[in-house]
Amino acid sequence: MSTIPEMKAKLLSPGTPFAFVQGATALSQVKDRPDAVLPGAYVLSAREVSADNDRATGPVLQRQERDIMVVIVAEDLGDAKGDAVQDELEELKAWCRRQLIGFRPSDMVDRITHVGGEIVQASHGCVWFEDTYSAPTFIKEQR
Repeated sequence: MSTIPEMKAKLLSPGTPFAFVQGATALSQVKDRPDAVLPGAYVLSAREVSADNDRATGPVLQRQERDIMVVIVAEDLGDAKGDAVQDELEELKAWCRRQLIGFRPSDMVDRITHVGGEIVQASHGCVWFEDTYSAPTFIKEQR
């Protein structure tokens, strides 16, 4: 297994508040709002930054920091003002962070840390929150 599938599995562990946890392809197919029951989450690789080569001689070895996004989608149709969705969103963010911070996927060299998060969209009755995690690894020259 690799980082993304293992993170998705963590978010679907017993007690999950999510009706679904999907990946980049499913997210790319969403037009205005997910067709599925909410809350839901999408997990995808967002950015990779590599350090300089650690070796003076021999094959290349670089530390790579991968930013993994967890996009949380929440709604509360029973609240006309929309205040309740903020409470639900806070609970969902906290649950995700408890599952992921400190977790070490099998292909990572270190534990996952939290980078930041922000609301990226609020429309069609849904609030979309993008939480970013760092997943470090090493990349090596293949000979």
